[in-house]
Amino acid sequence: MKTVINTVAGLVMVVGIIAMAGSANDCGGHCMENANTLGEMLMVAGVGLTMFVFGAIILLKNSEEA
Repeated sequence: MKTVINTVAGLVMVVGIIAMAGSANDCGGHCMENANTLGEMLMVAGVGLTMFVFGAIILLKNSEEA
């Protein structure tokens, strides 16, 4: 069970990093009409950061219980 929890927590962390990396949703200036606004970018980055921190807390708490 511990391995399943660690795997899910790791996946949550990876998805959070991907969300933070792709939060601007732009394509180098070629399609600015489809890019996120600043508020949308901050919201997606905040959700990604929250997912990353949540996964890290789960991994840390799960590693303490030996």
